[in-house]
Amino acid sequence: MIKTMEMLAMAFTIGLTGALAPGPTLVATVRSSLKDGWTAGPKVAAGHALVELIIFLLIVEGLALAAQQYSRHIAVLGGLSLVVFGLMTVKGAGRATMLSDSKDGVGNPYMAGILTSAANPYFWIWWLTLGSALVIDGLRGGLVLAVLFMIGHWGADFGWYTLVSASLDRGRSVLSEVNYRRVLALCGVFLVFFGLYYLALAR
Repeated sequence: MIKTMEMLAMAFTIGLTGALAPGPTLVATVRSSLKDGWTAGPKVAAGHALVELIIFLLIVEGLALAAQQYSRHIAVLGGLSLVVFGLMTVKGAGRATMLSDSKDGVGNPYMAGILTSAANPYFWIWWLTLGSALVIDGLRGGLVLAVLFMIGHWGADFGWYTLVSASLDRGRSVLSEVNYRRVLALCGVFLVFFGLYYLALAR
């Protein structure tokens, strides 16, 4: 039970850092919220989660067995990726913004979540390094732990994007720009600590 809760907590924190990172999916959430209100957030998150579900199934189906013999290398890769992404997050937090000057139309928020995820290089870098390493590490403890990682990860995505859309729907009274930057910096620090923890386990 403790291991289960640890996996959910770790996945939520790491997923929150990825969700908070400024990018096209966050912009899509902001712009969709101005049109559809607070429901835009979970809709965009659902489209985003669909892309991640496909990636998760591919990892489980095609990479899990081959990766078992490289578990130590995967732990090192995951730890280094966490540290790098954490430092990048802390560095960029001071100038991060949820707003966009784009005047493009929004369209369907579900499709916005799918397209902005698939078209985001950061998304693919994250999944090809950190995401895949953590899923495979979870598989070492069984499929249930890997699934719990995704549940915790999606909990962060749905929670964050819903908070953004609800905040904008209420005139940005829920989440200020300053608090957004503080939360982002804090998540970056958590990433660095998680990364060092993974590197320690890999020794």
